[in-house]
This record gives sequence, structure tokens and C-alpha cells, in this order.
Amino acid sequence: MVLVFDLLFGRGVKCGGSWKTMMVKHRSRLQAALARMKVKQKVRRNEDLLPPSVQEKNAHDIPRYVRINTLKTTFDDVVDYLKREGYSYQGKASRIEDLNHLSGKMFMGDVHLREILVFSAKRDFHDHYLYKSGHIILQDKASCLPAYLLDPPVGGHVIDACAAPGNKTSHLAAIMKNKGKLFAFDLDAKRLSTMSTLLLRAGVTCHLLANQDFLKVDPLSPEYKNVTHILLDPSCSGSGMVCLSDRTTEELDSERLDALAAFQLRCLNHVLQFPQLQRVVYSTCSIHSQENEQVVSDCLEKNPGFRLVHLFPEWPERGHVPLTQCLRASTTKTFTHGFFVAMLEKKPTSNEGSYHTSPSSMDVDISAPSNSEEEQTQRPNRNTSMEQPQLPLKVKTKRNRKKHQKQES
Repeated sequence: MVLVFDLLFGRGVKCGGSWKTMMVKHRSRLQAALARMKVKQKVRRNEDLLPPSVQEKNAHDIPRYVRINTLKTTFDDVVDYLKREGYSYQGKASRIEDLNHLSGKMFMGDVHLREILVFSAKRDFHDHYLYKSGHIILQDKASCLPAYLLDPPVGGHVIDACAAPGNKTSHLAAIMKNKGKLFAFDLDAKRLSTMSTLLLRAGVTCHLLANQDFLKVDPLSPEYKNVTHILLDPSCSGSGMVCLSDRTTEELDSERLDALAAFQLRCLNHVLQFPQLQRVVYSTCSIHSQENEQVVSDCLEKNPGFRLVHLFPEWPERGHVPLTQCLRASTTKTFTHGFFVAMLEKKPTSNEGSYHTSPSSMDVDISAPSNSEEEQTQRPNRNTSMEQPQLPLKVKTKRNRKKHQKQES
């Protein structure tokens, strides 16, 4: 089937030997059969033979998103490089609808995320120097949200619980400026090997990879005593992926969804056992509430010490009621793959400081994290210890009087 596709619709059969001989032998008959199909269905283009549901989806192609890898380069340098290659920079998008009107070599900065460039859907960068050298990462915008919103501190200890293939891991490392420790787990050895190559190309050095089931990791191990931020993107139905959505929506039965949701809930409950945890981002590329809002709701019921953070107020698509603090993404409203993101934070106790304070309770915009001095003055340092309480004035005055009398005697 793959060879027939290459012969009729692709760039020709590239293999050799008996396979190529067989394909060449039947080429004329295959091409004639294709022509008869188009005549019978009264269409002129090959694309018109596709089912209506697929044609409708292709009519809403999502843009090509490119994340700039700040471990190796800067936003301005990438824009300048592309302009020298003949690309036309249109500036930063002012509204999300602008992203859907790009063509040819036009590109622009994303309306929400600073380090994202947006190109037309047909633009391919797999053979481009910037991609092969690790200066840019080909990553859907929605997939960039988990690391961006978790926003771990530079030099912190962070876990990427189900890490492969590694795009989110490299994003976390860039936010952490390659400082601190980034623990990354995945059970699939082959995926972890591929991930290691990707991280090497991206210039990531702060990571510690482990071919291990995250559910078997001991949260009380001394190795993880300083972990404060965790990103959890567990296995899911993949129903939000444009290339998979037809199959998964139609074929995934309730029994399979139940099994996935149970696994996801186990993972999220396990994450909350890490003693110093401050924040966790839970994300999936699923459109099913059973894997998204329901998992978060069940987890909060069992873990009353945590609460939801209201994310990205200006994001155009929210979680299903009542969990509107969460985010959703879709091909129609955000021009991305289908996605879900929720953030849970530990509730502060009476003797704790304000390092758990969330954007929902502060006048700080989580949509634009930066290292500027202005923002750092608005937002408390998560690692700052509480100041020692000052003694009351009367007590200090009494002590000073006693000291003065002792000196006189």
C-alpha cells in the first residue's frame, strides 16, 4: 500500500530489487484503475476521492509553528536569518485570526507565545539548517503551553514524568536556562534513545534521563527532595491530533477510554506525593472530557491540599464547565491540534510563605513570563525564605533600658 501510494501520488518508487520490478510491471494498470475511479465518481482531482470528513479537515489546515530554541539562538537572530533567505516577516500577530492568513514565505510572531514563529501550513522545515542544527524546534503551539505555563525557576529541580519524544523537555530546559536538574522518565527504551538524540541536538545539558516507569519512582527518594515543579503529559487517546482524530474518535470504545483515564489519574495522584511539590501541569492531546476535566476533578477530590490555577485569561478556549480555569485548544478556535492543559498548585498553609501564590490571586500575567526587572519585582521569588519576625517595639525598648542600667552600675 505504501509503494502504491508513492507510485501514484508521491515522488515515485525509491526502493530497488523485486519490489520495484513488481511495481513497475503493474504501473499502467494501477494508473488506469485510478483514472476509472475518478470517472466513476465524477471528480477531476485525486483529493476529491477522499471522504468528505477528511476533505473538511484538510480545508482547515493548521499553521506551521516553529519554536525558537533559546539555548542556541535568539528570536531576532532567527528572524534575521530567515529574512536573508527571502522570507517576509509580517511582525507580531495582533489577533489569532491573523495566523490563518499566511501564504508563501510570509511568517509572523505568535500572538500569545513570544518564542513561536508562525508560517503557512504547507511550509516544511525538516531539511532546513536551523532545524537540523537545533536552533528551531518543530512543535505545535498547543504543545508548547505546558512548559510555558509551568514556568519552572532557573536552577530549580523539575520532573518531566512521561517525557519522550522530548520537545517539552527541551522547552523546560530552555526556560531553566540549562541550570538546575531536569529529571525525565519514559518507559519506552527506543523513544528514550530518540529523545536523547533530540536533546543533544537542542543543546540540553541539565537533564537526567531514566528508562523507568514513572509510577514506580519513589517520591520520598532523597534524589527528588528538592523537586518543586512537575510536567505530566501521560499517554492518551491522541484524539486531538489532526492526523489521528478521525480514527480515534470513531474507533475508541468506552472501555479503552476508561483504562486510559484510570492510568492518567494514577499518574496525577502519584505526582502529588512529591513532598516539596509546588506546581504540576497536567496535559493531554485528547478532546475527551473523560481524559481531561474528569481526571482533574477526580484528582482534586482525593487531594484537597491542591487547587486549580486559572490559566491564561485571554486564551480563546476554556475547559468545560465548571473547570474553566483549564485551557483547551482546537483546530477551529486556536488553529492548533486539540489539546488540554490544567495546572494544580499546593495550597499555602498558615506557616508557609507566598511562594505558592498563583496568577489567579495576583495581578501578574502568566501569559508573558519573562526575566525583566519589572516583572521580577511584581512576582515573589519562589525560593525566598520568610523573613524573621521583628520584635515588638515595647520589648526592644525594655531590653535597651535594662542594658543601659547595667552599664551605669
